[in-house]
Amino acid sequence: MKRLASIAGTVALSATAAGAGNIERTTQSVALLFEPGNYLEFNFGYVSPTVSGTSTLTGSETSSGDMLESYSNLSLGLKSQLNDRWDLGLVLDQPIGADTLYPTGTGYPAAGAVGTLDSAALTLLTRYKFDGGFSVIGGLRLQETDGVVNLPFIPGGGYTMHTSTERDLGYVVGVGYERPDIALRVALTYNSEIEHSFTSTESSFLGADVPGEFTTIIPQSLNLEFQTGVAPDTLLFGNLRWQKWNDFRIAPDGYDAIIGGPIVSYPGNATTLNLGLGRRFTEKWSGAVTVGYQDGAGLPTGNLGPTNGYRSIGLAATYTEGPMRITGGIRYIDLGNARTIPPINGEFSGNHAIAAGIRVAYNF
Repeated sequence: MKRLASIAGTVALSATAAGAGNIERTTQSVALLFEPGNYLEFNFGYVSPTVSGTSTLTGSETSSGDMLESYSNLSLGLKSQLNDRWDLGLVLDQPIGADTLYPTGTGYPAAGAVGTLDSAALTLLTRYKFDGGFSVIGGLRLQETDGVVNLPFIPGGGYTMHTSTERDLGYVVGVGYERPDIALRVALTYNSEIEHSFTSTESSFLGADVPGEFTTIIPQSLNLEFQTGVAPDTLLFGNLRWQKWNDFRIAPDGYDAIIGGPIVSYPGNATTLNLGLGRRFTEKWSGAVTVGYQDGAGLPTGNLGPTNGYRSIGLAATYTEGPMRITGGIRYIDLGNARTIPPINGEFSGNHAIAAGIRVAYNF
């Protein structure tokens, strides 16, 4: 069962860039703390979304063209078993991001609009193991975030804004349980919100560059990760994740004062479920199939992220050579239909994304 447990790593690949059209790009997993001994992993994901919509604001129906850019995502994890009771983990990842670019020349009201959001986070995790398989988990997360927006469709000459780069702390707390003889692992963790107080520079319809300040909350989340053997050489695994997206707002002073609302916000929260079934075929090869569902954060959406939830299906395979495992996976994501905020009122439907990833892991 110990060898069987290794194929559960495929669920992390299937959840790469979890929202595809949303800004969430990792699931804040603590699974590496349950790896035996010392452990190192490297993950690379690539996502290619195809997202377009239509609007009748100009009097006739115009298409936006494909307005979400492809992107990659990197993460690195290291776990050290300090002794029989204590484990220490370190994770470097890119938890949120956005790459929006409406093509020009389409006649769509938002043509030329750009929105980028970049982040990096360093998370220090610890786990203390009690007798009987129970454990407690805790940690600190330092996250760095910045963004740029260009909205040429705003009346009065358009609008641009870029933020400072801010670094702020959050925390992780949770509990775990494992039973190695049946490959059972369960972890329930809470990730606190992280509040960034940005300074910004806004220009265009405001006249000259205008400095400002605003606060954005990266939302809190609750994660349930699990796996268990269900038959010889067969593993069921997955995660259930809830995020409080209605706390997230990008509302710079000047834009909010003149337009009367935020650039980006979400009307509701989101729940995401990923499930997988893995099978070990030989001593070296195992595989898995995964499915995923997110209910979305509500309608209408902002023009910079016109998707609302998703459904997905994925395949993954793992090759094991001694202490090293190489996992590759691919996922098809059916993006939920969306309607954007007035006055554009874009209608987005029939969109999708392809996500692929590779993980190299080493136990030592």
